[in-house]
Amino acid sequence: MKRLVDIVISILALVVLSPIFIIVAYKVRKNLGSPIFFYQERPGKDGKLFKMIKFRSMKDAFDAQGNPLPDEARITPFGQKLRSTSLDEMPQLINVLKGDMSVVGPRPMLKDFVELYSPEQARRLEVRPGMTGLAQVSGRNELDYEERFKCDVWYVDNHNTWVDFKLMLQTVKVMLNREGINAPGHVGPSLFKGNEHRDNVDQSAK
Repeated sequence: MKRLVDIVISILALVVLSPIFIIVAYKVRKNLGSPIFFYQERPGKDGKLFKMIKFRSMKDAFDAQGNPLPDEARITPFGQKLRSTSLDEMPQLINVLKGDMSVVGPRPMLKDFVELYSPEQARRLEVRPGMTGLAQVSGRNELDYEERFKCDVWYVDNHNTWVDFKLMLQTVKVMLNREGINAPGHVGPSLFKGNEHRDNVDQSAK
């Protein structure tokens, strides 16, 4: 049932949102140049890697050694606006249609995070990652990773069609209010440094 709902919603959304999709693609091309899309490998269900698709929101900028500059130096006002409306996430409807992702589920994190998960946190990989999820309507990037992963594991244990539709409706409210887009002190989310790092911080604070 969940997969059927994903297919129906992704097809309907791609059709209904196609004019916006085209406009955003044009704006990205005009403001940031080619390519229009940003592809990045993310771990999906059972940790299997897939290429997540987003509209580009950053310009190409490198230091003298050829390394990309920090996000804060590459994000443009246009890109920040794109992120604040979550329009950069629209191409992930293609990932949903392909079966890489679900409409609702734990957000796919960076692949480097997987080896840092505790056994409990790794349970978030038991289901397909989602375009939105419980963590995204509970604070989004303002939550620390421990809180986000607890939300994800709760979803793994309790998800059903009713929960999915409830989270979809809550997502609309969060998007309209543009809540929790950036982590404090960061453009977008902060980086997960593992539970050992958090334990060290907690010990030093005592």
